[in-house]
Amino acid sequence: MRVLKWVILATVAILPALPATAQRYDPNYPVCMQAWTRDGSTMNCRFTSWDQCRAMASGYSAMCLDNPYWQQQRLASPRNRQRRRVY
Repeated sequence: MRVLKWVILATVAILPALPATAQRYDPNYPVCMQAWTRDGSTMNCRFTSWDQCRAMASGYSAMCLDNPYWQQQRLASPRNRQRRRVY
C-alpha cells in the first residue's frame, strides 16, 4: 500500500513537468503554411494571402492551408472558388 502511495505521488509530481505543445495557429492571419523537415513538420500562420504563402512555399516541401482558427470572414481559397455562369 505504501508503494502505491509513492507511485501516485511521483506521477502527480512528474506530470506537470512534461513539455506541452502550444497552439500553432495564429488567429490573426487567414492562411498557414505547413512545412516538412527531417525533424517533423512546422506550422507558420503569418500570411495574409494565398499568393504570399505560395511564394514562400515554392521550392520547399510545404503547402498552404486555410487557418481554422481565423476569427474574421474567410477568403475563398483558389480551389474552392466557383465561378457562376450567366445564361
